[in-house]
Amino acid sequence: MIQPIQSEAQLLADIASISDLDTRLHVWWLGQSGFLLKHEGSLLLLDPYLSDSLTEKYAATDKPHIRMTARCLAPEKLHGIRLVTASHIHTDHLDAATLRPLAASNPGLKLLLPHPILSEARQRLADAEIEIIGLDAGERFSQDGWTIIGVPSAHNDLKKDAEGRFHHLGFIIQRGGYCLYHSGDTLWHEELLQHLKPHHFDLMLLPINGNKPERRVAGNLNGTEAATLAKQCAAKLVVPCHYDMFTFNTVTTDEFEESCRQLAQPLKIMKCGERLIVDRL
Repeated sequence: MIQPIQSEAQLLADIASISDLDTRLHVWWLGQSGFLLKHEGSLLLLDPYLSDSLTEKYAATDKPHIRMTARCLAPEKLHGIRLVTASHIHTDHLDAATLRPLAASNPGLKLLLPHPILSEARQRLADAEIEIIGLDAGERFSQDGWTIIGVPSAHNDLKKDAEGRFHHLGFIIQRGGYCLYHSGDTLWHEELLQHLKPHHFDLMLLPINGNKPERRVAGNLNGTEAATLAKQCAAKLVVPCHYDMFTFNTVTTDEFEESCRQLAQPLKIMKCGERLIVDRL
């Protein structure tokens, strides 16, 4: 089992240690596609999976979700969270076992997710005190100085509802002059660059586990594609994610690192529970 570089009390202390006057952007990787952002005392939580719900659900099936990295934090221990995202309906991005205790510890919590999954999310979180808000590609949501813009994701298709709204999203996130992109789960698709290229990204958070039908799950960018996307968007830094969580759906970072090296694309390989400081100066 891979152990987080920081977990529980140590991780919470690290989060709390950042002054509300700190104008740098602080980013913690919580495993899979989960990240916590902090800027000037304000927190934003992205696609957290902080439970063993999938391991328990699939334990007696032919597709066991064997955890590779130990959980870094119990969700109920997090406080000061007012906004959390879920890029799509899959449980490693919208996990009731994470969101219910999180909501109980964070009164007034808002969950931002794609419009077409609102109904299913409400069923999944039926008795949780959480406000669920829909977003679509090109739509903006603002709160506490954070602005979040929806970007269509293909997982594996650009799935839309009857009103043409996307089931899977990525998020462009802006605050205090910083701009980053959290893709959620996505393959490369024709609309991606037209949404991303107008922006100047300080950081991109991209999956690298690839698309292999034999896994019997929807796929993602592979290491080469993630590096190429970051380079084409002139990202100042790219961080890979969506690996080292389940044994059946992971890769090493070797392909991603080599592709970034060949493209001269700056990168950072994070460990679960690690903090990254993004400073525009």
